[in-house]
Amino acid sequence: MKHILLIGIGPGDPDALTLAAIKGIRRTDVFFFLEKEGDGKDSLIRFRREILAEHAADRAYRVAAGASPKRDRASADYQGAVEDWRRRRTQVIADLIDGNMADGETGAFLLWGDPALYDGTMQNLHDLIAEGRDDITFEVIPGITCVQALTAKHRIPLNRVGEEIVITTGRQIETGDPATVTNSIVMLDSRDAYMRLRDRPDMDIFWGGDVGSPDEVLIAGPLDETADRISETIKAQRARKGWIMDTYVLRRRRAPDASGS
Repeated sequence: MKHILLIGIGPGDPDALTLAAIKGIRRTDVFFFLEKEGDGKDSLIRFRREILAEHAADRAYRVAAGASPKRDRASADYQGAVEDWRRRRTQVIADLIDGNMADGETGAFLLWGDPALYDGTMQNLHDLIAEGRDDITFEVIPGITCVQALTAKHRIPLNRVGEEIVITTGRQIETGDPATVTNSIVMLDSRDAYMRLRDRPDMDIFWGGDVGSPDEVLIAGPLDETADRISETIKAQRARKGWIMDTYVLRRRRAPDASGS
């Protein structure tokens, strides 16, 4: 049997690793890196290697890398493009496991944030098992998410009394009804979707780029006053290092109650 660990390593701060993540690292025989194309891939791989150098102790381990397939972002069939990408990614993961693990060994993927929040690796392994791979088992070690790191840095609670919490994507903010945005955590926004709501005078934003890393930038305030500064910051970070990981909270300002408070 080959056992796989999906280890959440947090949003980019080495101090954000949990004790469970460190214990998982110290029982792993081979670590799998899925390398993405782009200017920032070297720094992403370097961060993982720094984590191993610090936390793997004296345990002997191996590293096996594979190329992460690209998703067709120009396709008009969004769901179909995602499914095609997922199938190809599942095959890459199967090849890594088959080519680099012996029976009885433990392998691991070091995953940003938490493996259950907008990461497809868990589903890839479920797909492999559903296809009949009875030689694979896996477990998930949760991590600190960018959502938790962001709200901690801004010193705001994730919830407000009597309101729902919505975790969504830039795509949904761009195409959805602006009137439904009350308390939304927005991830995976490559299109500055918050700009669509900038004319709403009652909307605040709590934005963070590369939270927890040396490149961390935090901006908060009324959206109509901060949107341009956020957009320029994103452009500057991408121009400097090729990528940025950003998350933000869009929060509709509550009207004062009858007492004026």
